[in-house]
Amino acid sequence: MTSVQLLLVVSAALCAAQRHNVGSRTEWNEADRSRGLCSNLTLVLDNWKFAIMTQVKDLLLHDHDAVLPEYGRIRPLSAALADLYQEFNSLKERLSRLTAQFHGVESFVDQARSGGNLARTRAAGPEAGGRPQGRRSRVVIRRVVKAAAPPN
Repeated sequence: MTSVQLLLVVSAALCAAQRHNVGSRTEWNEADRSRGLCSNLTLVLDNWKFAIMTQVKDLLLHDHDAVLPEYGRIRPLSAALADLYQEFNSLKERLSRLTAQFHGVESFVDQARSGGNLARTRAAGPEAGGRPQGRRSRVVIRRVVKAAAPPN
């Protein structure tokens, strides 16, 4: 039983010593603590920055395929882009030809809407974008009228 009592006395002494140590922590100067904390944080961030930059540099120097794109894939991409530009330019040319073809039709429609003299457009000939003098076409619209069904 004496060993239990001895153990109890030792643990009580240790607890009393710990309480005294906790009380002394509150007496520290708060400005010194904040300065030390800030410098420690700055030191940690600087170390992280150095580690990250070193890893990126080593990665770019020794294993650049993992970071940079494959240059073999860029050539087919540029060829596809060149084909796209060529297709776009051909569409622009086709649009300009169609616009030139419809220019005569637009002027005819504008004159017809304004009630202008349509004979002048026909007499102008193919130079003005109209039809040749000898060819005239007529559009005939037939309407079929059905008789009403006789009542039963």
